[in-house]
Amino acid sequence: MNEVEKYIDEFPKEVQEKLNELRKNILELAPNAQERICMRMPTYDLNGKWLVHFAAFKKHIGFYPQPEGIVAFQDKLKGYKTTKGTIQFPIDEPLPIELIREIIKYRVKEQTK
Repeated sequence: MNEVEKYIDEFPKEVQEKLNELRKNILELAPNAQERICMRMPTYDLNGKWLVHFAAFKKHIGFYPQPEGIVAFQDKLKGYKTTKGTIQFPIDEPLPIELIREIIKYRVKEQTK
């Protein structure tokens, strides 16, 4: 079990499912990304730069696609709490996987220019 799997394993089953779904999509769309724990959260680096991070909290799952990943999808993120570098997905709602996949693809494209 690697350090990201250990991180995910610390949460209740329903949260683990969401975190594993995020992880699966990141690894599928960025197969060359390096997976590690940084700042106490799963982090994915591509070409030596941060691609995305995620973390579970009591009431939400934080997804960190860097500021560029939020600015580019501002319109589609209405209805979610965002900050300069974070999107908060409520823990008790399904993850918007198609939107997350779009953001990951965008970030991969940005990192491989």
